[in-house]
Amino acid sequence: MTVERSVRMLAGVMVLASTALGYWVSPYWFLLTGFVGLNLLQSSFTNWCPAMMIFRALGLKDASCSTN
Repeated sequence: MTVERSVRMLAGVMVLASTALGYWVSPYWFLLTGFVGLNLLQSSFTNWCPAMMIFRALGLKDASCSTN
């Protein structure tokens, strides 16, 4: 798995989990959904995301380096 795919997977899980928690637990969880969305938006312009650094530190490779 590549860094880029891992970031998209993490974002999807976080959005789904925070939406469910916002619906069933507390509306304050929707703030996490908004944060994930804002982070995805800024990373589309800057190509920088904190999760990317973490996944690289865990040993995942960038998409351009992978052989699929």
